[in-house]
Amino acid sequence: MKILAIESSCDETAVAVVENGRTVHCDCIASQVALHRLYGGVVPEIASRKHMEAIYALADEALAKAKITRKEIDAVAVTYAPGLIGALLVGVNFAKGAALSLGVPLIPVHHIRGHIAANYIAYPDLEPPFLCLVLSGGHTLLADVRSYTDFAILGTTRDDAAGECFDKVARVLGMPYPGGPAMDKNASGGDPDRYILPQPHMTGNPLDVSFSGLKTASINLIHNAEQKGETLDVPSLCASFTKAVTQMLVPRTMQALAQTGYQKLAVAGGVAANSHIRAELEAECQKVGAALYLPPLSLCGDNAAMIGAQAYYEYLAGNVADQTLNACATMPIDTLTYD
Repeated sequence: MKILAIESSCDETAVAVVENGRTVHCDCIASQVALHRLYGGVVPEIASRKHMEAIYALADEALAKAKITRKEIDAVAVTYAPGLIGALLVGVNFAKGAALSLGVPLIPVHHIRGHIAANYIAYPDLEPPFLCLVLSGGHTLLADVRSYTDFAILGTTRDDAAGECFDKVARVLGMPYPGGPAMDKNASGGDPDRYILPQPHMTGNPLDVSFSGLKTASINLIHNAEQKGETLDVPSLCASFTKAVTQMLVPRTMQALAQTGYQKLAVAGGVAANSHIRAELEAECQKVGAALYLPPLSLCGDNAAMIGAQAYYEYLAGNVADQTLNACATMPIDTLTYD
């Protein structure tokens, strides 16, 4: 089953052709990073307009690279939630038109389910059930992946996502958008014990996390140094910040893994590219003999291949939509609606 997949939830316009959830024939991406870097972050209105400019030509490019015709497309899939509403609407409306004109099913895909499915592309032998640590710009959560379309949230952030905090702190430090890669690079040359930063513990669900205090403390530290004319050890602050994030995420992840009884841990999302978090997870999984599935860096960020991968399993589960499909800015991974 060949699926034409569309992703436009934030600042990457992407179109891919994926067969049977595992084989990627092409994955085309039109990045807006250079444009949004001028503003220090994503400007939603600009993102929506750039999606409109890029999506039609990108779809033609994807078909050409996959060496298939429109008649060979069996279904059209699209990210419809969550994300920037204007950006999502561009992809949803394009997908609806494509599915209608081709006379094929329309498959709505949850963006975070797509990130998890990126591991199916990287690891063809991976099958549910398993635990997945999702680390993206807007989401941080521990998901019990019971089946390809059955998910349960075991823990999540009470406020900010890890990726958002990396970007915000990097911006205050004067690093270019996106800040995560710059923070990661700088952290490699710093002392992770140079600055003591907060690592709050949650009451209620011990698997939940909170990053707002860490973000605020880091930004205040930067501003105080500037006001006092003190020299800030930037690599060490990046290392200390990364250590704090890692120490909040990794122990909770291993606790969740033990709680589920699984021996398989997958990681997904843009922050899954962070070398320090990857190394710590590898070390901890090795200690308990668990298999760790880390997607390659090319599949950590937003792409359409992951949407096409998840779409195949959504289709098999009967999760298809009609022309009334609408985009939604927020939606939990475990409860989907299509109106």
